[in-house]
Amino acid sequence: MARLLPPESASLTDVAREFGVSVQTLQKWRDAALSPPAAAQAWTPAARFEALLTTAAMDEQQRNAWCRANGVYPQQLIEWRQAATEALGSTASERSSPAQAKAQQRRIKQLERDLRRKDKALAETAALLVLSKKLEAVLPGGEDA
Repeated sequence: MARLLPPESASLTDVAREFGVSVQTLQKWRDAALSPPAAAQAWTPAARFEALLTTAAMDEQQRNAWCRANGVYPQQLIEWRQAATEALGSTASERSSPAQAKAQQRRIKQLERDLRRKDKALAETAALLVLSKKLEAVLPGGEDA
């Protein structure tokens, strides 16, 4: 498989002939090696919590073996545990309801629109200032001359 990837990047047909494997099989292997693992994308919050419960009583060696079998890095388990601890540690008033979250999203969008509008106005003002200075440089006596 390493021969198919950079820096060597050998052709599929050459590697297929050399190892006696079909080109289609090599293509599948290469695509699988280059694509992100599907297991890393499929971890829902409930599945993460279940993984934390499963691995909580394991020692480091068992946990690493479990991680390899399930396509998870041990560092991910640590991050999931920290996120769960923070979520459980916050009070109900600190957690926002769906309605509050939606209202906050609307406010953020409004503020972003205002910021874009003000950026455009500032850019226009700066351009006008530059043009007025250039006009003064071309016509030193002002517009009356």
